[in-house]
Amino acid sequence: MAADSGAGHIRAKTDWSAVREALRSGWWVGGLLPAAVIAIWQLAGSAGWVSAEFLPAPLSIAAAFTELAVHGGLAHHLGVSFGRAGIGFLIGAVLGLLLGTLTGLFRRAEYMLDPGVQVLRLVPHLAIAPLIILWFGFGEVSKIVIIMSGSFFPLYVNTFMGIRGVDNKLFEVARVLGFSPWQRLRRLVLPAALPGILLGLRLSMAVAWIGLVVAELIGSQSGVGFLINEAKQNSNTPVIFVGIIIFAVVGKLIDSLFRMIERKALHWRDSYQG
Repeated sequence: MAADSGAGHIRAKTDWSAVREALRSGWWVGGLLPAAVIAIWQLAGSAGWVSAEFLPAPLSIAAAFTELAVHGGLAHHLGVSFGRAGIGFLIGAVLGLLLGTLTGLFRRAEYMLDPGVQVLRLVPHLAIAPLIILWFGFGEVSKIVIIMSGSFFPLYVNTFMGIRGVDNKLFEVARVLGFSPWQRLRRLVLPAALPGILLGLRLSMAVAWIGLVVAELIGSQSGVGFLINEAKQNSNTPVIFVGIIIFAVVGKLIDSLFRMIERKALHWRDSYQG
């Protein structure tokens, strides 16, 4: 009996130690401010201090989300948005990687292509979107081109900078080992430029998601952006907030996923620095 009591005491002490360690780590502090803001927001809405049309209460937004999820085809619209963002990102990322590698490896290609690419990179989505719609109409092609045009540039720039940042000693090693151009690229250049390339992928996905918002707010008949646009026409503020929150949450999840991939792909860098 005494032994059981002693084991229980040790177990309780261990559990409290884990709790104290979790509190000391401070991971929960980041959730305090959002929770406080939501609580005050709900209180202000319930008390009528803020107009529901201007700023609906969190419970009203949650009810609108539930209604959309059950009866409003939210899953369908979210799937359409994912498909557009994925296709546009894939095409833009492939082109950005190929062109960034080309201009990074060859000075002549840089002199020919990079100035024009840099000029186009500074044109905002909203400025080029009407022209793309004029060229391709209001169908899916124009939306994918808008997303593709945004996702191309971050990966292009970071691939170019990553390759140009490769230590020249690696090229000397490749020359001594007698590597062919393909072996030099695959075994030395691209691995050394991988941190920049992965950063470009992460930024490209983020810009593709932003480009999706622009594409779907202009002449779309489906997608989360369409829900926001339709709710604006119907003065349905809670649904607008639902769409904004979906874009924000999904964007954050995508960014966190790419950060996790980046950490796993570059685990050798942390061990080396350590």
